[in-house]
Amino acid sequence: MEKIEHTTVATNGINMHVASIGSGPVILFLHGFPELWYSWRHQLLSLSSLGYRCVAPDLRGYGDTDAPSSAASYTVFHIVGDLVGLLDALGVDRVLLVGHDWGASIAWSFCQLRPDRVKALVNLSVAYRPRNPKVKPVEGFRALFGDDYYICRFQEPGEIEEEFAEVDTKKLLKIFLTSRNPNPPRMPKGRGYKGSPDPPPLPSWLSEQDVDYFASKFNQKGFTGGLNYYRALNRNWELMAPWTGLEIKVPVKFIIGDLDVTYHIPGVKDYIHNGRFKKDVPFLQELVVMEGVGHFLNQEKPEEISMHIYDFVKKF
Repeated sequence: MEKIEHTTVATNGINMHVASIGSGPVILFLHGFPELWYSWRHQLLSLSSLGYRCVAPDLRGYGDTDAPSSAASYTVFHIVGDLVGLLDALGVDRVLLVGHDWGASIAWSFCQLRPDRVKALVNLSVAYRPRNPKVKPVEGFRALFGDDYYICRFQEPGEIEEEFAEVDTKKLLKIFLTSRNPNPPRMPKGRGYKGSPDPPPLPSWLSEQDVDYFASKFNQKGFTGGLNYYRALNRNWELMAPWTGLEIKVPVKFIIGDLDVTYHIPGVKDYIHNGRFKKDVPFLQELVVMEGVGHFLNQEKPEEISMHIYDFVKKF
């Protein structure tokens, strides 16, 4: 870990913290919520040893990267713009892209907006979601799961932050990172996390030291930056109208755990397996469903995920 370099890059009007290691073709890793560059620690070490330059930023709003306060500064154009600026600053024309959770959503958008900058994509956990021109995303989730669904609860600025603040950050992160419940995450209003039971002992893949690192950064930065991605969902839906129906035209490998909450959203399994995913992502070359694996699969199964990435990106 001490061989990983930490730098700050000015991009798109913000200062972005970037962790990197190795030399060779560049793999850009995009993390999710509530995470950091650190989520990719295993892949950085593994893939850099196989001849790649591995680059993992703290995305806008996270860790040691700037965090504008307004959700209006977290549209897909801002985030993809940050990443294009990062590639320009690194002098990289085309990149191998790897995303997880929100990072996967951003990666799909990156491939829509700037396919010229992407050689190939390995995405984890979040399948492509074609834009539905008739329903805004938050309203769609509310209709499916009700007002207590976590994405709906995240919408009101400051509200969920207050509930998070009632609980020790380490406990909160343990609840998020160790959950293996594939049912829709609900956060009933007023109940908060204050009375939630202690999470079970940490699994073998997550150490107290790991949780300490995550917690130290969220204690410094707060959760608002990460939550603002959810608050920009409907705005993104409006902004992406011109790209409705556009196919993802880069080579793709998609990996998901069968215990991942995103795999159990109504309609997702059917979409992934019945041919529509392949229709929207015509260069989908590999689809992997990992048995007995939850949402944070890059941390839970680090060696397997690193090899899955390597086996795909080495073709390019």
